[in-house]
Amino acid sequence: MKTTKGRKRNSVLSRIGRVVGRFFIWFGVTLLILVCGLYIFFYFVNKGPSQRVRDLFVASAKESSVGGVLADIYLSQEEIDEILSKNNTSEFTEITDIAMVKTQASSMPESGMESDVVEAVTDPSLDPDGDGIDVFDVHGDTYKGKMMVVYDPSRVKVATLDYYDYDAPGLTLPKLVEKYDCVAGVNGGKYDDEIGLGSGGMPEGVVFSEGVLRFGDPDTSYDVYGFTKDDVLVVGRMSAGYAQSIGIRDAVSFGPALIVNGKSAKYSGSGSGLNPRTAIGQRENGDVLLLVIEGRQPSSLGATMGDLITVMEEFGAVNAANLDGGMSSSMVYNGEEIVSSCTLGNRAMPTAFVVEKR
Repeated sequence: MKTTKGRKRNSVLSRIGRVVGRFFIWFGVTLLILVCGLYIFFYFVNKGPSQRVRDLFVASAKESSVGGVLADIYLSQEEIDEILSKNNTSEFTEITDIAMVKTQASSMPESGMESDVVEAVTDPSLDPDGDGIDVFDVHGDTYKGKMMVVYDPSRVKVATLDYYDYDAPGLTLPKLVEKYDCVAGVNGGKYDDEIGLGSGGMPEGVVFSEGVLRFGDPDTSYDVYGFTKDDVLVVGRMSAGYAQSIGIRDAVSFGPALIVNGKSAKYSGSGSGLNPRTAIGQRENGDVLLLVIEGRQPSSLGATMGDLITVMEEFGAVNAANLDGGMSSSMVYNGEEIVSSCTLGNRAMPTAFVVEKR
Protein backbone atom coordinates (compact mmCIF):
# COMPACT_ATOMS: atom_id res chain seq x y z
CA MET A 1 0.00 0.00 0.00
CA LYS A 2 1.33 3.44 -1.00
CA THR A 3 1.83 5.97 1.74
CA THR A 4 0.26 9.42 1.62
CA LYS A 5 3.75 10.91 1.21
CA GLY A 6 4.43 8.65 -1.80
CA ARG A 7 1.13 9.54 -3.44
CA LYS A 8 1.87 13.27 -3.05
CA ARG A 9 5.33 12.85 -4.58
CA ASN A 10 3.88 10.98 -7.55
CA SER A 11 1.21 13.65 -7.95
CA VAL A 12 3.83 16.43 -8.00
CA LEU A 13 5.96 14.54 -10.54
CA SER A 14 2.89 13.94 -12.67
CA ARG A 15 2.02 17.64 -12.67
CA ILE A 16 5.63 18.57 -13.54
CA GLY A 17 5.56 16.05 -16.37
CA ARG A 18 2.34 17.53 -17.76
CA VAL A 19 3.75 21.09 -17.58
CA VAL A 20 6.99 20.05 -19.29
CA GLY A 21 5.07 18.11 -21.92
CA ARG A 22 2.79 21.05 -22.63
CA PHE A 23 5.80 23.35 -22.90
CA PHE A 24 7.48 21.16 -25.49
CA ILE A 25 4.23 20.83 -27.43
CA TRP A 26 3.81 24.62 -27.38
CA PHE A 27 7.46 25.12 -28.33
CA GLY A 28 7.24 22.62 -31.19
CA VAL A 29 4.03 24.12 -32.58
CA THR A 30 5.44 27.65 -32.30
CA LEU A 31 8.65 26.62 -34.04
CA LEU A 32 6.69 24.88 -36.80
CA ILE A 33 4.50 27.94 -37.32
CA LEU A 34 7.61 30.16 -37.43
CA VAL A 35 9.39 27.92 -39.93
CA CYS A 36 6.29 27.67 -42.11
CA GLY A 37 5.78 31.42 -41.91
CA LEU A 38 9.38 32.13 -42.93
CA TYR A 39 9.17 29.60 -45.75
CA ILE A 40 5.99 31.22 -47.08
CA PHE A 41 7.46 34.71 -46.66
CA PHE A 42 10.64 33.92 -48.60
CA TYR A 43 8.58 31.99 -51.16
CA PHE A 44 6.61 35.15 -51.97
CA VAL A 45 9.80 37.24 -51.95
CA ASN A 46 11.40 34.90 -54.51
CA LYS A 47 8.29 33.90 -56.43
CA GLY A 48 5.90 36.76 -55.72
CA PRO A 49 4.56 39.42 -58.03
CA SER A 50 7.34 42.02 -57.45
CA GLN A 51 10.31 41.35 -59.71
CA ARG A 52 12.17 44.33 -58.25
CA VAL A 53 11.89 43.00 -54.69
CA ARG A 54 12.95 39.54 -55.86
CA ASP A 55 15.98 40.82 -57.74
CA LEU A 56 17.09 43.03 -54.87
CA PHE A 57 16.68 40.20 -52.36
CA VAL A 58 18.56 37.65 -54.48
CA ALA A 59 21.42 40.08 -55.18
CA SER A 60 21.66 40.90 -51.46
CA ALA A 61 21.50 37.28 -50.30
CA LYS A 62 24.09 35.99 -52.78
CA GLU A 63 26.66 38.52 -51.54
CA SER A 64 26.54 37.18 -47.99
CA SER A 65 28.50 34.19 -46.71
CA VAL A 66 25.46 32.15 -45.68
CA GLY A 67 22.35 34.00 -46.88
CA GLY A 68 22.56 32.74 -50.44
CA VAL A 69 20.77 29.53 -49.48
CA LEU A 70 17.58 31.59 -49.08
CA ALA A 71 17.63 32.10 -52.83
CA ASP A 72 18.94 28.63 -53.71
CA ILE A 73 15.92 26.95 -52.05
CA TYR A 74 13.41 28.58 -54.37
CA LEU A 75 15.25 29.41 -57.60
CA SER A 76 17.33 27.46 -60.08
CA GLN A 77 20.94 28.39 -60.70
CA GLU A 78 19.94 29.66 -64.16
CA GLU A 79 17.36 32.02 -62.63
CA ILE A 80 19.85 33.27 -60.05
CA ASP A 81 22.53 33.86 -62.69
CA GLU A 82 20.07 35.83 -64.81
CA ILE A 83 19.11 38.04 -61.85
CA LEU A 84 22.75 38.68 -60.92
CA SER A 85 23.62 39.54 -64.52
CA LYS A 86 20.98 42.28 -64.41
CA ASN A 87 22.28 43.72 -61.13
CA ASN A 88 26.04 44.11 -61.30
CA THR A 89 28.86 46.59 -61.65
CA SER A 90 31.12 46.66 -64.69
CA GLU A 91 34.81 45.89 -64.32
CA PHE A 92 37.43 48.53 -65.19
CA THR A 93 40.27 47.63 -67.55
CA GLU A 94 42.35 50.69 -66.63
CA ILE A 95 44.18 51.50 -63.40
CA THR A 96 44.81 54.73 -61.54
CA ASP A 97 46.84 57.40 -63.31
CA ILE A 98 49.13 58.36 -60.44
CA ALA A 99 49.83 61.77 -61.97
CA MET A 100 46.18 62.80 -61.56
CA VAL A 101 46.41 62.95 -57.76
CA LYS A 102 48.56 65.68 -56.21
CA THR A 103 49.44 64.64 -52.67
CA GLN A 104 52.02 66.57 -50.67
CA ALA A 105 54.54 63.74 -51.02
CA SER A 106 54.05 63.31 -54.76
CA SER A 107 54.41 67.02 -55.51
CA MET A 108 57.38 67.86 -53.28
CA PRO A 109 60.94 68.08 -54.65
CA GLU A 110 63.54 65.84 -53.05
CA SER A 111 65.32 68.70 -51.30
CA GLY A 112 63.59 70.15 -48.27
CA MET A 113 60.75 67.64 -48.47
CA GLU A 114 60.44 66.93 -44.77
CA SER A 115 60.03 70.53 -43.64
CA ASP A 116 57.69 71.35 -46.54
CA VAL A 117 55.41 68.40 -45.77
CA VAL A 118 55.22 69.27 -42.07
CA GLU A 119 54.28 72.83 -42.94
CA ALA A 120 51.69 71.71 -45.51
CA VAL A 121 49.82 69.22 -43.33
CA THR A 122 49.56 71.69 -40.46
CA ASP A 123 47.89 74.26 -42.74
CA PRO A 124 44.50 74.97 -41.03
CA SER A 125 42.75 74.94 -44.41
CA LEU A 126 43.71 71.26 -44.79
CA ASP A 127 42.92 70.40 -41.17
CA PRO A 128 39.67 72.15 -40.19
CA ASP A 129 39.36 70.95 -36.56
CA GLY A 130 43.00 70.27 -35.74
CA ASP A 131 43.12 66.46 -35.64
CA GLY A 132 43.42 65.86 -39.36
CA ILE A 133 40.21 63.81 -39.50
CA ASP A 134 36.54 64.68 -40.03
CA VAL A 135 33.60 62.27 -39.83
CA PHE A 136 30.34 62.95 -41.66
CA ASP A 137 26.96 61.20 -41.44
CA VAL A 138 25.73 59.79 -44.74
CA HIS A 139 22.28 58.39 -45.48
CA GLY A 140 19.99 57.31 -48.26
CA ASP A 141 16.59 55.69 -48.65
CA THR A 142 17.81 52.31 -47.37
CA TYR A 143 21.01 53.06 -45.47
CA LYS A 144 22.97 55.18 -43.05
CA GLY A 145 26.66 55.26 -42.27
CA LYS A 146 29.77 57.37 -41.79
CA MET A 147 32.32 58.96 -44.12
CA MET A 148 35.72 59.57 -42.54
CA VAL A 149 37.93 62.11 -44.33
CA VAL A 150 41.66 61.92 -43.55
CA TYR A 151 43.46 65.04 -44.77
CA ASP A 152 46.96 63.55 -44.69
CA PRO A 153 47.09 60.35 -46.80
CA SER A 154 50.50 59.39 -45.40
CA ARG A 155 48.71 58.49 -42.15
CA VAL A 156 46.64 55.71 -43.79
CA LYS A 157 48.19 52.24 -43.92
CA VAL A 158 47.30 48.56 -43.78
CA ALA A 159 47.35 46.87 -40.38
CA THR A 160 47.76 43.12 -40.53
CA LEU A 161 48.60 40.00 -38.53
CA ASP A 162 52.10 38.84 -37.63
CA TYR A 163 51.47 35.59 -39.53
CA TYR A 164 48.62 33.96 -41.47
CA ASP A 165 47.00 30.61 -40.72
CA TYR A 166 43.69 29.03 -41.71
CA ASP A 167 43.17 27.74 -38.18
CA ALA A 168 44.55 30.66 -36.17
CA PRO A 169 42.15 33.52 -35.39
CA GLY A 170 42.56 36.97 -36.85
CA LEU A 171 42.11 40.18 -34.89
CA THR A 172 39.03 42.33 -34.53
CA LEU A 173 39.13 45.85 -35.96
CA PRO A 174 39.59 47.49 -32.52
CA LYS A 175 42.50 45.11 -31.83
CA LEU A 176 44.16 45.86 -35.19
CA VAL A 177 43.84 49.61 -34.55
CA GLU A 178 45.31 49.11 -31.07
CA LYS A 179 48.10 46.82 -32.36
CA TYR A 180 49.39 49.59 -34.63
CA ASP A 181 48.78 52.33 -32.01
CA CYS A 182 46.44 54.16 -34.37
CA VAL A 183 43.51 56.52 -33.85
CA ALA A 184 41.03 55.15 -36.39
CA GLY A 185 40.39 52.34 -38.84
CA VAL A 186 38.00 50.44 -41.07
CA ASN A 187 37.95 46.78 -42.09
CA GLY A 188 40.14 45.88 -45.05
CA GLY A 189 40.46 43.20 -47.73
CA LYS A 190 39.06 39.80 -48.48
CA TYR A 191 39.82 36.71 -46.43
CA ASP A 192 38.94 33.04 -46.22
CA ASP A 193 35.42 32.86 -44.82
CA GLU A 194 33.60 29.86 -46.29
CA ILE A 195 29.89 29.92 -45.28
CA GLY A 196 30.71 32.53 -42.66
CA LEU A 197 32.85 30.19 -40.55
CA GLY A 198 36.33 31.49 -41.36
CA SER A 199 38.72 32.23 -38.49
CA GLY A 200 39.81 35.55 -39.98
CA GLY A 201 43.41 34.39 -40.01
CA MET A 202 44.00 33.90 -43.75
CA PRO A 203 43.73 36.73 -46.32
CA GLU A 204 42.94 36.26 -49.99
CA GLY A 205 44.37 38.24 -52.89
CA VAL A 206 47.28 40.48 -52.01
CA VAL A 207 48.48 42.20 -48.83
CA PHE A 208 51.08 44.98 -48.77
CA SER A 209 51.89 46.51 -45.41
CA GLU A 210 54.45 49.26 -44.82
CA GLY A 211 56.19 48.59 -48.13
CA VAL A 212 56.41 44.81 -47.74
CA LEU A 213 54.52 42.25 -49.85
CA ARG A 214 53.10 40.18 -46.99
CA PHE A 215 50.79 37.94 -49.04
CA GLY A 216 50.43 37.15 -52.74
CA ASP A 217 52.52 35.90 -55.65
CA PRO A 218 54.54 38.52 -57.61
CA ASP A 219 53.53 36.94 -60.94
CA THR A 220 49.81 36.66 -60.22
CA SER A 221 47.29 39.40 -61.01
CA TYR A 222 44.98 40.72 -58.30
CA ASP A 223 42.57 43.55 -57.65
CA VAL A 224 44.95 45.91 -55.86
CA TYR A 225 43.58 48.79 -53.78
CA GLY A 226 46.11 50.76 -51.79
CA PHE A 227 48.67 53.53 -51.51
CA THR A 228 52.01 54.20 -53.15
CA LYS A 229 55.01 55.53 -51.28
CA ASP A 230 53.87 58.95 -52.52
CA ASP A 231 50.49 58.41 -50.79
CA VAL A 232 48.44 58.06 -53.99
CA LEU A 233 45.55 55.58 -53.85
CA VAL A 234 45.93 53.11 -56.71
CA VAL A 235 42.85 51.22 -57.89
CA GLY A 236 43.08 48.49 -60.54
CA ARG A 237 43.96 44.95 -61.50
CA MET A 238 47.67 44.19 -61.74
CA SER A 239 50.28 41.66 -60.72
CA ALA A 240 51.79 41.94 -57.27
CA GLY A 241 55.18 42.39 -58.97
CA TYR A 242 53.91 45.36 -60.99
CA ALA A 243 52.41 46.83 -57.82
CA GLN A 244 55.86 46.62 -56.24
CA SER A 245 57.43 48.29 -59.26
CA ILE A 246 55.17 51.36 -58.97
CA GLY A 247 55.91 51.69 -55.27
CA ILE A 248 52.82 50.29 -53.58
CA ARG A 249 53.37 50.48 -49.81
CA ASP A 250 50.01 49.41 -48.32
CA ALA A 251 47.24 47.57 -50.18
CA VAL A 252 44.63 44.79 -50.05
CA SER A 253 42.28 43.06 -52.49
CA PHE A 254 38.51 43.05 -52.87
CA GLY A 255 36.33 44.80 -55.42
CA PRO A 256 34.87 46.04 -57.57
CA ALA A 257 36.53 49.35 -58.42
CA LEU A 258 33.97 52.15 -58.14
CA ILE A 259 35.75 55.17 -59.64
CA VAL A 260 38.98 55.18 -61.66
CA ASN A 261 40.64 58.38 -62.90
CA GLY A 262 37.47 60.37 -62.28
CA LYS A 263 35.23 57.98 -64.23
CA SER A 264 32.54 56.11 -62.32
CA ALA A 265 31.81 52.45 -62.95
CA LYS A 266 28.71 51.67 -64.96
CA TYR A 267 26.18 49.40 -63.32
CA SER A 268 22.93 47.68 -64.23
CA GLY A 269 19.86 47.47 -62.02
CA SER A 270 20.83 48.36 -58.47
CA GLY A 271 24.47 47.47 -59.10
CA SER A 272 24.07 44.67 -56.50
CA GLY A 273 21.96 44.07 -53.42
CA LEU A 274 21.49 45.89 -50.13
CA ASN A 275 24.26 45.01 -47.68
CA PRO A 276 26.68 46.54 -45.16
CA ARG A 277 29.50 48.13 -47.15
CA THR A 278 33.01 49.50 -46.72
CA ALA A 279 34.81 51.54 -49.38
CA ILE A 280 37.97 53.60 -49.77
CA GLY A 281 38.55 56.60 -52.01
CA GLN A 282 40.76 59.62 -52.61
CA ARG A 283 40.21 63.17 -53.79
CA GLU A 284 42.42 64.85 -56.36
CA ASN A 285 44.18 66.80 -53.58
CA GLY A 286 45.04 63.57 -51.73
CA ASP A 287 42.35 63.53 -49.02
CA VAL A 288 41.44 59.92 -48.18
CA LEU A 289 37.79 58.89 -47.95
CA LEU A 290 36.84 55.92 -45.74
CA LEU A 291 33.16 55.00 -46.03
CA VAL A 292 31.27 52.45 -43.93
CA ILE A 293 27.55 51.72 -44.35
CA GLU A 294 25.49 49.88 -41.75
CA GLY A 295 23.24 47.09 -42.99
CA ARG A 296 20.95 44.16 -42.18
CA GLN A 297 19.32 46.24 -39.45
CA PRO A 298 15.82 47.75 -39.20
CA SER A 299 17.28 51.27 -39.25
CA SER A 300 19.63 50.56 -42.17
CA LEU A 301 19.02 47.73 -44.62
CA GLY A 302 22.26 48.47 -46.48
CA ALA A 303 23.59 50.06 -49.66
CA THR A 304 24.14 48.95 -53.24
CA MET A 305 27.30 49.50 -55.27
CA GLY A 306 25.38 52.27 -57.01
CA ASP A 307 24.87 53.95 -53.63
CA LEU A 308 28.60 53.74 -52.86
CA ILE A 309 29.44 55.35 -56.19
CA THR A 310 26.96 58.17 -55.54
CA VAL A 311 28.38 58.90 -52.07
CA MET A 312 31.97 58.81 -53.31
CA GLU A 313 31.06 61.17 -56.17
CA GLU A 314 29.42 63.58 -53.72
CA PHE A 315 32.62 63.64 -51.64
CA GLY A 316 34.80 64.33 -54.68
CA ALA A 317 36.57 60.99 -55.13
CA VAL A 318 38.63 60.57 -58.31
CA ASN A 319 39.53 56.97 -57.38
CA ALA A 320 37.51 54.63 -55.18
CA ALA A 321 37.00 50.92 -54.55
CA ASN A 322 34.72 48.61 -52.62
CA LEU A 323 36.36 46.73 -49.73
CA ASP A 324 35.16 43.74 -47.73
CA GLY A 325 31.63 44.27 -46.46
CA GLY A 326 28.84 42.33 -44.82
CA MET A 327 29.51 41.19 -41.27
CA SER A 328 33.01 42.75 -41.36
CA SER A 329 31.93 46.35 -42.09
CA SER A 330 32.83 48.59 -39.15
CA MET A 331 34.62 51.82 -38.27
CA VAL A 332 36.65 52.72 -35.17
CA TYR A 333 37.56 56.25 -34.12
CA ASN A 334 39.20 57.42 -30.88
CA GLY A 335 38.67 54.04 -29.22
CA GLU A 336 34.97 53.88 -30.09
CA GLU A 337 33.25 51.72 -32.70
CA ILE A 338 31.21 54.45 -34.41
CA VAL A 339 29.85 52.10 -37.10
CA SER A 340 29.15 48.63 -35.77
CA SER A 341 29.22 45.27 -37.48
CA CYS A 342 25.82 43.68 -38.10
CA THR A 343 26.91 40.70 -35.96
CA LEU A 344 26.53 40.48 -32.18
CA GLY A 345 30.31 40.74 -31.73
CA ASN A 346 33.28 42.06 -33.66
CA ARG A 347 34.53 39.80 -36.45
CA ALA A 348 38.13 38.65 -36.57
CA MET A 349 39.97 39.67 -39.78
CA PRO A 350 43.52 39.68 -41.15
CA THR A 351 43.70 43.26 -42.50
CA ALA A 352 42.36 46.75 -41.91
CA PHE A 353 43.04 50.26 -43.14
CA VAL A 354 44.15 52.24 -40.09
CA VAL A 355 44.96 55.91 -39.50
CA GLU A 356 48.07 56.84 -37.55
CA LYS A 357 47.96 59.35 -34.70
CA ARG A 358 49.16 62.86 -35.47
